[in-house]
This record gives sequence, structure tokens and C-alpha cells, in this order.
Amino acid sequence: MHVYLQRCGMGNKGMSAGESVTLTLQQVADLAHAVLRRHGLAEAHVGPVAATIIAGERDECASHGVYRLLNCVHTLNSGKVVPDAVPVVHHVSPALLRVDAAGGFAQLAFATGLPLLVEKARTMGIAAMGINRCVHFAALWPEVEALTDQGLVAFACTPSHAWVAPAGGTSPLFGTNPIAFGWPRPGGDPFVFDFATSAVARGEIELHRRAGKPIPEGWTIDAQGNPTTDAEAGLAGALLTFGGHKGSALSAMVELIAGPLIGDMTSAESLAHDDGAKASPYGGELIIAIDPAGFLGAAAAEHMQRAEALFDGITSQGARLPSQRRFAARRRTPAQGCRIPRALYEELAALS
Repeated sequence: MHVYLQRCGMGNKGMSAGESVTLTLQQVADLAHAVLRRHGLAEAHVGPVAATIIAGERDECASHGVYRLLNCVHTLNSGKVVPDAVPVVHHVSPALLRVDAAGGFAQLAFATGLPLLVEKARTMGIAAMGINRCVHFAALWPEVEALTDQGLVAFACTPSHAWVAPAGGTSPLFGTNPIAFGWPRPGGDPFVFDFATSAVARGEIELHRRAGKPIPEGWTIDAQGNPTTDAEAGLAGALLTFGGHKGSALSAMVELIAGPLIGDMTSAESLAHDDGAKASPYGGELIIAIDPAGFLGAAAAEHMQRAEALFDGITSQGARLPSQRRFAARRRTPAQGCRIPRALYEELAALS
């Protein structure tokens, strides 16, 4: 694979300045496919898993780009994911379905259930899909954007491993427990947010550790419960929730509605299942889809257009909509390519 080397500073992407490799999106795709195939992932899974990694690089989300291939390979090699799992769809009711991922990565299970989720939402006005027994390592915005592309309002959440202390506590209990929401907008990018209920995604701390950089205060505590800016100590201790008790309550909600509510694991149970392998989290994911026409009928377009006044009110003040930077990067990277730290690229090239 021919690549271009240059000196660049990675800025707020959590990487130190230094030599980087610039890859085209096609080269990112080739690298992701090669690594995943080399380490035994079945062909049916390769495309969906690689697509989420490519999307991360395309949108300049370094912590969810090719860096995640390291997690995928480790999880495959540790035997904590079924590489050739075949998802099975269960019709629960007119508005509910469950997809048993059978121990495989979540991406193929989501893709398998997506058409039926859309159909149920259009029929019933609102529908929910629970994905069970899946390995989830990626951001959630690919899932909600798949639904906003269909004109649906979307919500998704998933527990992870118990890496996060509850507000006022000192021991890991919650996962990073991301929440994502999507709102379709006529003729433009959807309104999408996707954030961990922890102060930061764990991947961001991993990137700081790899780069030898300190982390900001308020991200973690060490194993003794003391605040720390040392990434290694923070990873050995616990992450903190964002917003204190507010983030803690949201994290508990994710534990409940994407765990016991759909018959799957909490973050503590996921970590126990991992049994020291340090593989990607295992458990469930909840996705909800709402068809505006289910509430509004023929008036749906009129009221969806009214929502534009809210977005205009935000941006007219100079404020930024969530994901605005991602969408800007999405338009930029096809021409400019994706910058990846050379050390990471060489590590991945060796794995391919």
C-alpha cells in the first residue's frame, strides 16, 4: 500500500505532534479489511465491522477509527467474539424485535435487524430493537444515522465494561455507557449527538497513554480514588461520569434499559465475563426508532420544518450543533485523506 508521510500535529485528537501517515479512504478500507480477514473474521462480518472503522477515520474521530482495529484483533485472538456468528432475528411483537448476535460483533446483527426495525416503526409509529449477546466496540452514531437516513428519529445506547465509578464512589461499576440521538433534517445533515456518560470515552485515554501525554483533570481517579492526570494510573483506577450525579444517573439508566430490560448484561457482568482477557465489551444494545408521521400523519413535514427554527436559533448565536465538525470532516477527508500516527499505522500494517 503506497502512503504519504508527513509531519503534522494531531491537535485535539489526543495524539502528540509527530510523523503521520496519510491514507485515502480506500486505503483505510483496504487496511481494515486486510487486518480483519487476516485474524479470522468471517467475510459476512468484515464489511459491516470495517465500515464503522472507516466512518470513524472519515469523520476524523481518531478514537473510533483504525485504532479500534487493535481492539478487534485482540478480541478475536482472545476468543471473546464468535468470528462467524450468524445473527438470528426474533419478532417479539408488532413494535418490538430482538436480534441474537450469537456472540459476534454488533455490526452485522444491527444490519440484519435494521430493515425490520424500519418496517415496524413505519407501521406502528415507534419500534424498538434489542440486540443481545453482541460485542460492541464502536461509536453509536452509525446506528442512529442509518435511521435518520430513513427519515426516522433515533435513540441508541449500550453498556460496556465496568470502568466508571458512580458519582461519589471510588470503584468502577458503570460502563462508559454511550447515548446517541438522531433527528432527520430535510435537505441537510441530521442533528446527531453521541456521547459517553463518562467524562470521556475510554479510547481517548488510551490514545493519551500511547502518546505519553497527560490527561485533563476530571477524567479519572487512580486505584486509591485520588484524582490523576496520568493516563496509565487513570486506566488502572476508574473513569468519572460527566456532570457528576447527572451523568451518573444517565449511566445507570443505560445499564437498566440496555441490560436487564432486554435480558442482557450490565457492565459489571460484562467485565466478569471478560475474565481478564481485556477484550471488547459483551452484552446488549437498545435502539429505538420513531416515525414522525406516526404522531403527525400528513402534517409531519410541516412540523419537522418547524424544528429548523430551533437549529437556526442555535447556530445564529455562533453555537455549534453536535456532530457539525464530524460532518465537515466527512466532506473534507475524501480529498485530503486521513492522517494516522505512523507508529499506529506500522502496528496495523504488521497485523495485516
